Amino acid sequence: MADPSTYRPAPGAIPTSPGVYKFRDAHGRVIYVGKAKSLRPRLSSYFQDVANLHPRTATMVTTAAAVEWTVVATEVEALQLEYSWIKEFDPRFNVKYRDDKSYPELAVTLNEEYPRVQVMRGAHKKGVRYFGPYGHAWAIRETVDLMLRVFPVRTCSNGVFKRARQIGRPCLLGYIGKCAAPCVGKISAAEHVELAEEFCDFMAGRTGNHLRRLEQEMQQAAADLEYEKAARLRDDLGALRRAMEKNAVVLGDGTDADLFALAEDELEAAVQIFHVRGGRVRGQRGWVTDKVEDVDTAGLVEHALQQLYGGGTESVPREVLVPALPEPLAPVQEWLTGLRGAQVDLRVPQRGDKKDLMTTVQRNAQQSLVLHKTKRASDLTTRSRALQEIAEALELDSVPLRIECFDISHLQGEDVVASMVVFEDGLARKSEYRRFQIKGFAGQDDVRSMHEVITRRFRRYLQEREQTGEWAVEEEAEQQGARDDDGRPKRFAYPPQLLVVDGGQPQVAAARRALDELGIDDVALCGLAKRLEEVWLPGSSDPVVLPRSSEGLYLLQRVRDEAHRFAIAYQRSKRAKRLTAGELDSVPGLGETRRQALLKHFGSLKKLRAATVAEICEVPGIGLRTAETVVAALAARTPAAPAVNTATGEIIEDSTEETP
Repeated sequence: MADPSTYRPAPGAIPTSPGVYKFRDAHGRVIYVGKAKSLRPRLSSYFQDVANLHPRTATMVTTAAAVEWTVVATEVEALQLEYSWIKEFDPRFNVKYRDDKSYPELAVTLNEEYPRVQVMRGAHKKGVRYFGPYGHAWAIRETVDLMLRVFPVRTCSNGVFKRARQIGRPCLLGYIGKCAAPCVGKISAAEHVELAEEFCDFMAGRTGNHLRRLEQEMQQAAADLEYEKAARLRDDLGALRRAMEKNAVVLGDGTDADLFALAEDELEAAVQIFHVRGGRVRGQRGWVTDKVEDVDTAGLVEHALQQLYGGGTESVPREVLVPALPEPLAPVQEWLTGLRGAQVDLRVPQRGDKKDLMTTVQRNAQQSLVLHKTKRASDLTTRSRALQEIAEALELDSVPLRIECFDISHLQGEDVVASMVVFEDGLARKSEYRRFQIKGFAGQDDVRSMHEVITRRFRRYLQEREQTGEWAVEEEAEQQGARDDDGRPKRFAYPPQLLVVDGGQPQVAAARRALDELGIDDVALCGLAKRLEEVWLPGSSDPVVLPRSSEGLYLLQRVRDEAHRFAIAYQRSKRAKRLTAGELDSVPGLGETRRQALLKHFGSLKKLRAATVAEICEVPGIGLRTAETVVAALAARTPAAPAVNTATGEIIEDSTEETP
């Protein structure tokens, strides 16, 4: 681990011009590429006290051994050079979206004598009309197959077309009516070009004229008793409408736009892109990335724009809609405008159809991230590898088939709770989750809370183990009473092979002390510190650092995050219950039904507080003893000070106090 001060550039050596910089490790490999409007302040920010840096940035600067930079003329050039270097060097600390393939588009080669409809990838060519991109090539072929009934444009390759002209016989599509067969002169070249242009008009969204024309021809054929022709035109109409259903209008103004949406957590981010052309969704794609650098939503958007448009294979539409604008905005917008050759509107949608569509894209991004995590977690091979990596890193005798994780949650020392989550064979076992209230003391002390929770959990384990005797085998323990009288497993009957606590050295030491006090020495223990995702072992002065690509680290993070989620949910529910609890909740012997009856009878707690014992006894279900208890409980409490209108000094009557 290098000291950043050993390779810090000399004062004044860094220029103030725009540029791109590279950090290299001790082996000369580029590990990070960045750009800056002014290189001096940006690079200087990396060489402050490491403790003040973001954990991922701190890891990067301590891994690096040298820094170098290249000065450019403008921020736009810096943006372009940054993208080129990221593609060239593939730095480990830069965000890289995993899906870097080109997507297929529907192309009509209007630059040829006999235009052809085909699937194309890669850079756009002059004189070719493009529609898409589509997520899959088969989606294009399905659409084209429906369209060819009405617009029988040539789809064959140049070799097949040339061969058909030589032998004077069309291919199969020409015989079944899905090609106008210009190869054998059934229509002229000019007529075929016109047919291709009509195909393009329909794909571009100008569908009304074609549908009306076909409908009129169908009605006229039926009126002329040409029923076979009318039936064929009816089928053509159905085919066109099915093709339109595949590309429903989502933007009424017929605009061309790409919509970007992001779903992210602390470890990964998913981006979804909807390609809208002519107001219709023509394609969709998605990427997932590990957040290996300190980057916010705006930074992820900028990386996604570079990924999509930087290679030059994708056309830039008139509007690009994003969830957050890159900072600074001007260079990115200028770069996109240069790629398109016309003005590009890069903005965040605020209202209307575009905002609604952005919500849909966001929902797809969230589902994509959840699906990615689910697939990664549910894969048996991946789970087995993760458990094996944990066992090797922590030097365990066997893989930890049962992992328990504990987390503490509170809000400024109030409502302190803890959670216990259980993972068996790498999968969450939610029926085994447990919640704890901290009872041993009041206030905020995570270390002391962790000690109490671990003590309570394993004291219960020892009690139940004592009842069932030594566990020679699991089946014997099952028979001897590892289950309650109703047949359900006892709550703490089974010990974990690995105990994980959310925190660093202090929390691990507290958990180790609790286990030692109970005489438990057969449960492995570690802590996962969130700052740098370090794994701490008891009595160790240095953490175990697992690679960021490690499936073992990913599993530990999932376990820790699940414990955190479960603890926060419990803490919030307790806080909400405390804040909504009324003065009647603590009256002994007064249940929910009679509390509601009292409030309904008197209308408010203020009026109930002023009532006599005899008046309270008039409420159905309230006896003399209960009424006396209610009066005594309310009298013992000092009523809150009345609300005052600060503008007029008027005392506001408590008319809304605890109404039913």
